[in-house]
Amino acid sequence: MSVPEPPPPDGVLTGPSDSLEAGEPTPGLSDMSPDEGLIEDFPVEDRAVEHLVGGLLSHYLPDLQRSKRALQELTQNQVVLLDTLEQEISKFKECHSMLDINALFTEAKHYHAKLVNIRKEMLLLHEKTSKLKKRALKLQQKRQREELEREQQREKEFEREKQLTAKPAKRT
Repeated sequence: MSVPEPPPPDGVLTGPSDSLEAGEPTPGLSDMSPDEGLIEDFPVEDRAVEHLVGGLLSHYLPDLQRSKRALQELTQNQVVLLDTLEQEISKFKECHSMLDINALFTEAKHYHAKLVNIRKEMLLLHEKTSKLKKRALKLQQKRQREELEREQQREKEFEREKQLTAKPAKRT
């Protein structure tokens, strides 16, 4: 949409001037800002402002709306990605905890095997001690019998010597 431009006020340049040389002052302009005094010199019509605003809106609004939709879509995609990332992180933590659990089970198997070996050794030691106790008891019983036999043998010898010893005869 094309809006006709009002003629420039006196002293305002509308394009490049070929007649001005470098360093020459521009006729009708002072050292003030280019916007100063413009409102006072330029009559503003409400209808022209509405046309200008309408033109600006019709020119930029579709692009801005497309940009807004694109940003909304990007934001939604970003939310989806964040949710997916959180799920993946939780899966990773779960896998990491599973690795820890697997390590604990492996360690438990190792210690269980050690306990089984210790139990076997204890059973073997118990059997050996039981055998040694039986053997010690048999040896003790054998010694006691041998000692008893020796004691009985001594008593028999003592009795025999007593009997062999000469007894004085009685005088009559």
